[in-house]
Formats: sequence, structure tokens, C-alpha cells
Amino acid sequence: MRIIAFLLLLQLFAQALIAEDQPEDKTGVDSSGEIILQISSLPEIKLGFTEHYRFPFLQGESPLTADNNIDLALSAEIAPISLNGIAKAVFTPIAFFQMAAGVSLGTGWNIELFGKELYGIGINRSDASGGAEHNGSAFDGMFWKLHTGAVFQMDLAALFPGDWNHVVFRSAHEINYKAYTRAKAGESWYFENDSGENCNGFNYYGNLVIGYQMPIFLNMAALLTEADLYLYDTPDRGKWGDDEIRWRFSLALNFTLAKQLGLAVITQFITKRNYQESNWQDLYYRNRTLNSSTPQHLEFYRVAAILTYKL
Repeated sequence: MRIIAFLLLLQLFAQALIAEDQPEDKTGVDSSGEIILQISSLPEIKLGFTEHYRFPFLQGESPLTADNNIDLALSAEIAPISLNGIAKAVFTPIAFFQMAAGVSLGTGWNIELFGKELYGIGINRSDASGGAEHNGSAFDGMFWKLHTGAVFQMDLAALFPGDWNHVVFRSAHEINYKAYTRAKAGESWYFENDSGENCNGFNYYGNLVIGYQMPIFLNMAALLTEADLYLYDTPDRGKWGDDEIRWRFSLALNFTLAKQLGLAVITQFITKRNYQESNWQDLYYRNRTLNSSTPQHLEFYRVAAILTYKL
């Protein structure tokens, strides 16, 4: 089971943009906490707590540098099949640019729900008949991830002030290394009931958000595009499409339910690979053959919601 981290990123970004102006302590550290409940139609559910610490750093007199800071976010998440801890630091040296780095550590277990096995963690391998076989047990290894990246962002209202002029743009790009401690080089693995096509190695993740902020109950509408690409190499990876970019397209609506309570609702579509085999769903993914003439198609993925309560 997996709710993408970018859904949480969108919620935090949107709420930061729409927050009412409040006096800040420019001389010290600001801290704030949030409880985040994430659910989706797959179905999925995850409960998390995040504590933010904001340190003024290299602040200048210019409007572009007056709010320079380092934001440290410490998070804990629990789901029916996983447990995670996340630390992330974001440095803002100028209003429209950020640099970020972070680390995640987690583990999982497996449960059966409605007659279907959900894999929190474990090895994904081919069985004797060419199908997929899960190999793993509860807490038998750790998932870990290191990432670093950069963010470019802007708000039209910074140039043309006005409550109805907040057209926002945000583009983030990240290189990460993720691994499962039990997996050997080249072995595939599951985490949070994903597709099980992960390998220990480097990955690229990027996203683009274009949104419109409004001073009403529906305070933001946004279009999101996300891209994932495995940067590691596996033999014959082009055969099953391992070198294809995986795209996700979303429409996000953000609502203010109360002063401390916000809700984001996201409808998502993803690209899926087309295979030559008619029984591709019964095969281990590396035993499939990509249809090179039409390698991908777009299909509905899920509706997800994030409820955030600011402490």
C-alpha cells in the first residue's frame, strides 16, 4: 500500500500559500505540528504526524531574501502494512528557489484483506511457471531512501499583488537512492504493496504543479504532472519496459474546512505499459514483452484525500 509523498507535498505547499498573514518571530525558531490522514479509493489509509522547525538563515534586506530559512520536517507514518520515519531539510536561499535533502526509513508486514494478500515488504521474484512469487515476512528487512533535489517556484501575485492574482507554479526535481536491506543486487522488491518492480539503486523523480489560489472555501485548484524513472540498469530491461518513464497526472482541489483543518482531494491518472502477451497479468513482470509500437496507455488510478489538522 502506498500513498505517494507528493500528495502530502501538495497539501503542505497549498496551505503555505493560503495561510492567513500572521506575525512571525524573526529572531528565533518557529515550530509547528500537523496530523495528516491520507486515504484513497484503492483502498489505502495512512496516518502521520509531522513536526516543522523553521530556522532563519542568511536573511537579507531584499524581498527575495528577507524570508530565507531552513525548514526541518520530522515525520512518523503508520499504515495497516507499514511504518515509516522521515526527516527532510529544505533550504530557501531566495524566494523562488529551494534546495532539499532527506532520509526515509521504514519496514512492513503482510496482511490478507478481502481475500487479497497485501505486501508491506518482501522480495518479488519469478516462480517455476513464470508467475510472480512474493518472498518475505514481517519486519524481515528495512526500506531506506536518501534523496536530494531542487525546487523552482513562483506566484504571480508577487509581481501583481491581489487576492485573486495567485497563479502559482512549482517544479521539483530529485535524485534518490532507495534500497531494501534484504535484497541482493538486481533483485526486485515490494514496499507498501506497490508493483514490486523496485531494485536497489538510483532513481529520478520530478513534478510540476500549476495552480490557482482563491480566497474562498475552495482555496486552490491545481494540475499536477509527475515523472518517475529508474536510473539503475538491469539486463534486457527494455524488453519489459523498465526504462520507460512512469507518468502520473492529477487534478487537485484544496479546501479550508476550518482555521486549522484542511482537505485536499486528488483525482489521478497514470500511464501503464502495454504488453504483447494476452496473459501478462499472470506473469512475473520481467517475463513480459513490451509492445514497442504502443508501449503505454493512460488509465484512471485513484481518488485520494488528505485531511490535515494543524496543531
